[in-house]
Amino acid sequence: MFFNLKGERSMIVLHNKVTDKYLGEISEEDLQFLIDNLEEEGSGDTDYYLNETTLEKLKEAGMNPAVAELIENEMDENKEVEIIYKKT
Repeated sequence: MFFNLKGERSMIVLHNKVTDKYLGEISEEDLQFLIDNLEEEGSGDTDYYLNETTLEKLKEAGMNPAVAELIENEMDENKEVEIIYKKT
């Protein structure tokens, strides 16, 4: 759980973009890692496409192993997934 600038509780949650399945919570640092290392289509972009190769590169770059596992477990038979994050 995190707190926003107003002192209110906030969370960042990951979902499978296609199925809207809840994957888990991540920290602000984990989110910043994704933002810094993945391509965004625009400033308000909150979704990312990942494949097995991209995930391996993220792991090598220092991705939190717990977040990597959340994403890896959600990959389809083609080893791909689209994720979306939501701040609540």
